[in-house]
Amino acid sequence: MTASTSPPSIRPARAKDAAVLAELATQLGYPADAAKMCDRLARVRGGHAGEVFVAVDLHDRVLGWTHVVPRLQLEDAPFAELAGLVVDVGARGRGAGALLLRAAEDWARTQGFAQLRVRSNVVRERAHRFYLCAGYAERKRQVVFVKAL
Repeated sequence: MTASTSPPSIRPARAKDAAVLAELATQLGYPADAAKMCDRLARVRGGHAGEVFVAVDLHDRVLGWTHVVPRLQLEDAPFAELAGLVVDVGARGRGAGALLLRAAEDWARTQGFAQLRVRSNVVRERAHRFYLCAGYAERKRQVVFVKAL
């Protein structure tokens, strides 16, 4: 992936983006291949599980992606959550992340949500600074437990 000096633009992700989405997920620490990512994208779309946006350069090369999801929980008012946001290591610091975050916020507003939440691994200090600069406030820290089924 190469980053252009032109400002990126935002569009919904397409199935043909799957290989780059997988590569970026791997950079984020969640390895995937193109086939798995294509299936996941189709399931997100088919299940109405939010929206996936990509930041692209002037040549429609994907620089980053974000996935925003609705969260409807019994114990809390409905909100939207940023399920993931990643910008290619070679394109960071050029505004793609801010545009992706804005696209997620806009989607959440149009869906009627009054709040967008973001969870970020405690070791991602650069990401924490990014969200703080974008007006987000740290609410809590937590531990995540996983069990294979």
